[in-house]
Order: sequence, then structure tokens, then C-alpha cells
Amino acid sequence: MPSISQRSEMGAKEFTVLVALLMSIVAISIDALLPALGLIGQDLKATDSNQPQLLISLIFLGMAIGQLIAGPLSDALGRKPILFAGFALYLAGTVFCFFAPTLSELMIGRFIQGLGVSGPYIAAISLVRDQFSGAKMARTMSFVMMIFVLVPAIAPTLGQAIMFVADWHSIFIMYFLYAAILLVWIATRLKETLAKPDRIPFTYSGFKNGFKEVLSNRQTLCYMLCMGLFFGSFIGYLNSSQQIFQVQFNTGALFSLYFGALALVLGFSSLLNARIVEAFGMRPIALCAITTVVIASLVFWALHSFVNVTLWMFLTYATVLFFCFGLLFGNVNALAMEPMGHVAGIASAVIGSVSSILSMGIGTLIGQLYDNTLIPVVMGFSLLGLLALGLMYIADSKTPDDLDPAIA
Repeated sequence: MPSISQRSEMGAKEFTVLVALLMSIVAISIDALLPALGLIGQDLKATDSNQPQLLISLIFLGMAIGQLIAGPLSDALGRKPILFAGFALYLAGTVFCFFAPTLSELMIGRFIQGLGVSGPYIAAISLVRDQFSGAKMARTMSFVMMIFVLVPAIAPTLGQAIMFVADWHSIFIMYFLYAAILLVWIATRLKETLAKPDRIPFTYSGFKNGFKEVLSNRQTLCYMLCMGLFFGSFIGYLNSSQQIFQVQFNTGALFSLYFGALALVLGFSSLLNARIVEAFGMRPIALCAITTVVIASLVFWALHSFVNVTLWMFLTYATVLFFCFGLLFGNVNALAMEPMGHVAGIASAVIGSVSSILSMGIGTLIGQLYDNTLIPVVMGFSLLGLLALGLMYIADSKTPDDLDPAIA
């Protein structure tokens, strides 16, 4: 396979940093705005304290829909056209948000931003797949993840720092500059990585068959629903996090530090998973992690009923959850994709989009149920975790059709 220096003007290190920053535009677009949600609600006269949470949910919705479009088109047209189109939409949505006079219009801008980020997010993974395979691909993705996991940790602090010197509108200026720099970087340094002979024409019948393939495979369907369930509970926490820390526990500007520390826990466990997954296997690790989430949540739910929960009690519980989620996200996605190698491009888009739409709906509901207690969030982790656990058992159970004919 040709080296990256033969295919692209940039070296391997520059390529790795660029891919990591492309992936992290999603995280920074969400997390940097979290410290500002309360002020946005006050300035734009939100009807209730939970309404600004929709600014988080809508970017997920836009991204979920965008993946269904960006995935197949990136295989048909190449990576750079999808990158350019995605960034154009993202920049347009960012400008719309900056000038939005009402909360409703700001929500529209966030949806457009979500549509836009689906392009860079889908293309980033495809760029690595185009350039590398096997151990080289795994090593490159490990370096990408090392950079990527730092972004959720520093993004809320960055948003908070901007608000120390300007108002919340300036966060959208930062978004614009971030995207514009990446766009110039791509235009001047990155060559197209998908050769024309390797492109797959987009057809309606191909997409329909790929969608049908995903829904008719028990393992893929069950793990896709698992992703939607436990990521939905995570979005429920994400939507409520500003109110939990700044209102319920009165942390003020320290919210970004607590949030960032938990993000680092998730990042550490993701990197740990990359080291141990070959030794222990994806299924046992995922099963152990979701079981731990359920048990910890049920115990914390019971504890919440009898004592006044302190910040440090919540942080201890959240640390366990975030560590487990770092073990879950990559493994469950890989398990969903495992039977789909023959339709990987379309299957990846369908799995990502369907699970994201499901999780966005669940996360929005949990967030809107927030009542100045931790009960809605903990209930979400407990009940949705139990459902996901059941789906895992169904996905891995054997039916008579799965048995060896000689045994049956």
C-alpha cells in the first residue's frame, strides 16, 4: 500500500492531527456551549429552565440525518467534496446562530450546524480507512483518539474562558474560526484519498438493500438499539449537566473543570479498551461494562432516596459511569458492524443515524424531565441500561437456525 507521503502532501503526523480535529468538531460544537446554556436561556427568554437543553439535542438530530446523506455520498463522490459541503453548511449554521434574535431561531441554526458536522465526522473516519489498513490503521486511530479525547475535556473551559471576556455570542465566533481554519487546511494540504475507480455509485436500490440488511440481521439490529439506548441516557446527562453542576451543586465556573475531568475518565477508558480488547474480547467487555452501569445506577438511585446526595457522591458515581461508557461506545459499535463487512459504508451510515435519532429522542426526554434532582438522569441510566442488557443477551443468544446442522 502506498505510504501517506505518496498520496498526500502532508506527513503522517500532520494527517493524524487533522483527522483528530475533524472528528472533534462535534465535541467542541456541543461541549463549549454547555457553560452558556443558563445565560442563553435568560437572554433569549426561555419559557422554562430546561428549554435551552434543546440546543444540544438539535445538533445531534442534524448530525443523525446528515450521516445518512454524507456516508453514501462520500463513497460515491470522494471525501473532499463532502468535507467542503459539510463545512459550508456548518459555517452557514454558525453565522445563523450568531445573529439569531430568538431561542427558536438559535435552535434552527444548531440543527444546520449538526447537518454540517456530519460531513467532517464521516469523512474523518473514511480518510484513515483510505490511507491505512490493519495494524497501521489501528495505530493511526490510537493516535487520533489520544488527541480527540482531550477536546471534550478542554471545550467547556474554552467556552467558559470566552464568557469571562465576552458574551456567549463570541462562542460562535470561535466555532466559525475553528471551522474556517480546518477548511483552509483541507483545501491547501489534503489530497483526495478515494480514487475514482474505488468509488461506489449511489443508488436508491443499494441504499434500500443496505438498510434492509441492517434491520434484518439480529446482531446488528440489537447492538444498534443498544447504542441508541445507552447513548440516549448519556445525552440525557449531557443535556442536564449544566443545571446539575451550576444550579443543583452550585459549582459556578468550576463546572467546566468537573465536566472536563469526567471527559478525561471516558477518554482514558477508551484508550485502555484499545489495549485490552484483543485479550478479553468485545462482547465480555461490553457486557461487564453495561452490567456495572446498571448496578451502580440502581445503588445510587436507592441511596438518593435516603440521603442528601453531595457533589462528591455524584462525582464518584459519574466516574464509574464514564469509565464504563469508554469501554462501551467503541465495542458496541464494532459489534453492530461485525456482520456488515459486505455493505460497510451504507451500514455504518444507517447504524449511526438510527442509533443517533433514537438516542436524541431519549436524551431530550430525560433532559426535559429534569426537576432539580438527579432522579431523571439516574432513572435513565438504570432502566435504559437494563433494556440494553436484555438486547445484548438476545443478540448473542442462539436459535435453532444458528446451530450446527450436525448438532441440531
